[in-house]
Amino acid sequence: MIAEIISIGEELLIGQTTNSNASWLASRLNRLGIPVYRISDIADDPGQILEMLGLASERADLVLVTGGLGPTRDDVTKTAICQFFNCRMVTDPAVESDNELFFRKRGLEMNELNRRQSLVPEGARVIRNPYGTAPGLWFEREGKLLVFMPGVPHEMKHMVEDHLEAYLKARFAGNHIIHRTILTQGIGESFLAEKISDWEDQLPDHIRLAYLPSPGVVKLRLSAAGPDEAFLKKSMDEAEEVLRNLIPQYIWGRDDERLEEVVGQMLAKAGKSLATAESCTGGHIAAKITGIPGCSAWFRGSVVAYSNQVKHELLNVPNEMISRFGAVSREVAEAMALGARERLHADWSVAVSGIAGPDGGSPEKPVGTVWIAVSGADVTESKLHQFGDTRERNIVRAGVAALGMLKKLLDKRGGQTNW
Repeated sequence: MIAEIISIGEELLIGQTTNSNASWLASRLNRLGIPVYRISDIADDPGQILEMLGLASERADLVLVTGGLGPTRDDVTKTAICQFFNCRMVTDPAVESDNELFFRKRGLEMNELNRRQSLVPEGARVIRNPYGTAPGLWFEREGKLLVFMPGVPHEMKHMVEDHLEAYLKARFAGNHIIHRTILTQGIGESFLAEKISDWEDQLPDHIRLAYLPSPGVVKLRLSAAGPDEAFLKKSMDEAEEVLRNLIPQYIWGRDDERLEEVVGQMLAKAGKSLATAESCTGGHIAAKITGIPGCSAWFRGSVVAYSNQVKHELLNVPNEMISRFGAVSREVAEAMALGARERLHADWSVAVSGIAGPDGGSPEKPVGTVWIAVSGADVTESKLHQFGDTRERNIVRAGVAALGMLKKLLDKRGGQTNW
């Protein structure tokens, strides 16, 4: 069986609101083994709603609709539902009682619009809503299930988790969908595809591969569907093992792992500490790190050395070095890394100096030129990158590259003691 998701609201079509409801619903349905055929955003317009309900109910076995159930005039979903199912509005005493209690708890008086929320299409199974005034509506028609829920995320999620999921598990049991995402860094999408082409060709028919590039990272998502969950997991494990042996230098994690978290776990396990020195990234790397709970166990701190004066005064970068080689250079990046490690008493440090843009470039050092250095007790390495001409992407890519470079050096130390 397949599902379709319809989201109603003008705010989705003009870019005012991101449709997080649809992505959350799709994720939950996949966990239940129910593939999503289509996701549609439409306006609060009876004609559009009727048209989409007709199409969706022909294509899918399960149709989930969010939005348009509020008390104001622009919320027209219930009216469209009545037209679609050829029914009339009736008062539901339970919803009426729920809403009276809802307002009484808040010390508010109900107005006529609020009272109209207890009107529901006749024949609907009502999903009561303790978090708002709009009930969910459940219809079964010719073997198809159509469920209408509020667009307010926490109200919709409550209805799915507390009412819908158990029913779907019981009714549509028997299929499993598994996704696994392998996270890579340090190689572009096309070069990665070329490198793993033979592996991709040898994937079994029930496993599909998708490339998901983002700044500095390429995700490889493996997807499989079928009735035998154990078989799917086993074949997925085997495919992942072959891939890890093929490109171990590029893989750093899986699924929802974060690069900064993986690096932190490596440092914590070894009892080592980290400091950062950032120029063009302006504290971006430190912000990523401090987003990890417990990072204080291994992260010393950061120096955002945006000006040459700060590079000299706080990181001990010689002025003559900056004058001779420029702030964006191998020499200065390495000196920043050494200075951060010494001044912040850390075992490891990463340093970044570059031209984020959109201004400041030159023929010799165009926008996107970034030097990254990593320093440890017995090693200091640096690398030049040419990222591009978009400031925000350059900052993100520099941060990913810096952490990736650190991880590779830590990997080399993995078999050693007292590093």
